[in-house]
Amino acid sequence: MEKDNLKRIFVTGGAGYVGAMLVPRLLEEGHTVSVIDLMIYGEEVLKKHPRLTTIRGDIRDVSLINRAVSGHDTVIHLACISNDPSFDLSPELGRSINLDAFRPLVEASKHAGVKRFIYASSSSVYGVKEEQNVHEEMELEPLTDYSRFKADCEKILAEYQSPDFTTVTLRPATVCGYSPRQRLDVVVNILTNLAYHKREITVFGGKQLRPNIHIGDMVGSYIALLNAPDRLIAGEIFNVGDENQSVLDLAEMVKGVVGEDVKLVATPTNDNRSYHISSKKIAEKLGWKPKHTIRNAVEDLKKAFEEGLLPNSLEEERYFNIKRMQRLELK
Repeated sequence: MEKDNLKRIFVTGGAGYVGAMLVPRLLEEGHTVSVIDLMIYGEEVLKKHPRLTTIRGDIRDVSLINRAVSGHDTVIHLACISNDPSFDLSPELGRSINLDAFRPLVEASKHAGVKRFIYASSSSVYGVKEEQNVHEEMELEPLTDYSRFKADCEKILAEYQSPDFTTVTLRPATVCGYSPRQRLDVVVNILTNLAYHKREITVFGGKQLRPNIHIGDMVGSYIALLNAPDRLIAGEIFNVGDENQSVLDLAEMVKGVVGEDVKLVATPTNDNRSYHISSKKIAEKLGWKPKHTIRNAVEDLKKAFEEGLLPNSLEEERYFNIKRMQRLELK
């Protein structure tokens, strides 16, 4: 990469599921990276590197944020309590990290001379839509505190967009696949873990659509936003997803990868929420498209299980956000 294009990047939540794949990629591209993270899933997920600074810290600590963000030109904000069950465990904790800490972080970034702020929102902000192609102009109808606070932060960020402070929001589908900081509490990863170790998957309902994205493509979308000129992304919002598949189709695909002996058990559910998003805008505007399939994510996980990279994956709490948070009594 050209020296002029190299950046000093501040990544919040950089030792999380996506961060543990994104940070090495940023370093590979030649950037200098600082990570702030509570490190509750371990610091070892990020290997030491001469251009990497890691800070064990809390994004709610405003004085720490003011000091730490200084000297950076780009912020990628990943840090959050990241799924509804974790959020329900402690609504106050969820609010304090996902919403209350957001405006001070944006203000500190702008004040420090940061030029670009990339925010990881969520496609769950749309709620349940009947339309086939849910695009960025549609009304937001978040159904949970998690998605409501994501939507609120998008509005806050929009207030700060200016010629010298480029703000951009991503609304990702559910991320799947292997990471050094593995999560096994998201749909594709759950199905693969059960199929591989129990040789049985229970599908609740099955017709509900779930949009997913391979973790490698999630990382690729951040790289695309990092490299895009301001004029293409300033104040913009982009959906990022790949395949909108039914839960039953996902289960069938997992079975196809893991083994035909895997048994599928269908059971009724009251939760018939269907999510589906269109990622046409980011393709048309930035020329970015996914390079991996959801099947690739399943294959990567299967390989990780075979190689013993994810020991005790049905029980070990570090793979399940809610279990780790419960034990630590995070506040």
